[in-house]
Amino acid sequence: MRRRHGARPGSVPTWRVAPSSCPIVTIDGPSGSGKGTISRAVAQRVGWHLLDSGALYRLVALAGIAAGAAEDDERSHGELARHMDVKFAVAADGSERICLDGRDVTAEVRSELAGQGASRVAAWRGVRTALLARQRAFATPPGLVADGRDMGTVVFPDAQLKIFLTATPEERALRRYKQLKDKGSDVSLPALSREIAERDLRDQTREVAPLKAAPDACVIDSTSLAVEAVVGRVLELMTARRLWP
Repeated sequence: MRRRHGARPGSVPTWRVAPSSCPIVTIDGPSGSGKGTISRAVAQRVGWHLLDSGALYRLVALAGIAAGAAEDDERSHGELARHMDVKFAVAADGSERICLDGRDVTAEVRSELAGQGASRVAAWRGVRTALLARQRAFATPPGLVADGRDMGTVVFPDAQLKIFLTATPEERALRRYKQLKDKGSDVSLPALSREIAERDLRDQTREVAPLKAAPDACVIDSTSLAVEAVVGRVLELMTARRLWP
């Protein structure tokens, strides 16, 4: 691999990855846009590997809590990101299982606490740099669907297909509200709307790898689209680029 020219001094380093036999589709977007659901569905449909990069940042936040690290301690969280023992697995019923340092944290990873923590630690250069190699290691044959906020701009800048998935803030808050209510959480829609707005601002304005669509990304607004319609659109784009079938 060779370093990408034109990187801004002090930014997370990006690298041009030599072409390989492993095709990559990136799906980026803000919280609640549906990128996780769409990424899982596409990966399952085509039989590729899945990278849920957001889970990694949530795990860093949880590791910090478990270690008793101060919320603003960037150095400690960077070290935790570099050395934490993470395992992703699928249970017999098809549900996800995530372990952190030998402990099942599947439910904790999807909590609002972990989500807010992820947005906080993701702004730190030390954490992002520590996770870069981990994320790129997921790119193995037959292919990878990478879900996140900087997959197409930083982690896999040479991906063959880049999707930027979006939806209105109101729709994204409602989706998250329904998701949490289905899990039995006592949540407030107005509070979730405020949290999503705050997270959007933090993600879009952070100095390191801000949330934005790659110049060559295909933007899909999922506000009024069913999941299957969005999946179908992604598969159409993959077919057009001869990535699948």
